[in-house]
Amino acid sequence: MKKSELLKQAEDMKDWLVDVRRDFHQHPELSTKEFRTHDKIIEHLTELGIEYEANVADTGVVGIIHGTKEGKTVALRGDIDALPITEKNDVSYKSKNEGVMHACGHDAHTTIVLGAAKYLQEHRDQFAGTVKLFFQPAEETIGGAKRMIEAGVMENPKVDAVFGLHVDTFIPTGQIGVRYGQMNASTDTVTLTIKGTNAHGAYPQNGVDSIVVASHVVQALQTIVSRNVDPRDSAVVTLGVIEGGTQSNIIAKEVKITGTVRTLSNETRELVLKRIEDILAHTTKTFGADYTFELDPYGYIALANTDEIVDIVKDSAVNVLGKENVFEVEQASLGGEDFSFFAEAAPSAFFRLGARNEEKGIIHGGHTENFNIDEDALPVGVAMQIQNVLTFLND
Repeated sequence: MKKSELLKQAEDMKDWLVDVRRDFHQHPELSTKEFRTHDKIIEHLTELGIEYEANVADTGVVGIIHGTKEGKTVALRGDIDALPITEKNDVSYKSKNEGVMHACGHDAHTTIVLGAAKYLQEHRDQFAGTVKLFFQPAEETIGGAKRMIEAGVMENPKVDAVFGLHVDTFIPTGQIGVRYGQMNASTDTVTLTIKGTNAHGAYPQNGVDSIVVASHVVQALQTIVSRNVDPRDSAVVTLGVIEGGTQSNIIAKEVKITGTVRTLSNETRELVLKRIEDILAHTTKTFGADYTFELDPYGYIALANTDEIVDIVKDSAVNVLGKENVFEVEQASLGGEDFSFFAEAAPSAFFRLGARNEEKGIIHGGHTENFNIDEDALPVGVAMQIQNVLTFLND
């Protein structure tokens, strides 16, 4: 592969990128608790001479780089939180925080934004406009992206586009995956509580058996995807927890069912959630029971990329890596990603950065105890984001 000049310059900072990434990796912090990470990001921005705003949405940071002329504003997003997983990798930079691990690559995402910032700060004469750096907390839990938007990060100056990426250990290092349209699913947690009436198990006529009612509800919910959602669309209704009853000879008074809902469009999301509550309401009424329906307020909307911004990413990838190393992701992921809120607020593109290297044993998927990335992917991610910024601002 013939390397672009930009990739060569990104590779020149690889040692620095590796040091930064390994420091974050050794000190992972859970969502809303990213205090050291917050301070370390500020330390790096200060060393680079980059203006910043601290404590955005509590533990987030926003950096700002101004070009030599006025123009558009673009943002780069890096999520900063880790997961409650005990790391099993035998590496020198293994997590020092027991039970907490960067098992989703957010340490790499943060490092890549810092690397792009380093270059852009040193080459402000190459672009007009403003670059915002979003170091975002709580991607894994309560939707830090939405909280940052509510804190005003998309304004003053108004952000015209946002670029985000995710490392992917199913894609070889040196390759980029792009997708037009739907990229990630919406995510909702639902809790259904069925309320019956206690009675002695020997005299069931005196009670309303919430377990029986729950069994009918569970069966009926399985028809939503097969009979209410357009077969050409995608949706998942998974019921992961069911709890109820206290003893074998007591009619259960209450059953609680908790599940997840995933859809690829907000219209389908509304349809599925409405059908869940409709089925719950009418089924419980049929049996003389009552119910409550709870929707977790921290659900994520579906992530849809903007075609024109994806075009920029695709062109950047061709310029940085060559056409043979760029491909279109065939199917959207049913995993959640709160970059969706940035994509709702401004034209955006979220893409996949290859980080797999079988020779190095980098083969494990995210959210697992053996997850790791090929650090050769760091300069690639940096070069990609620099090229995205320069193309967008100078077009």
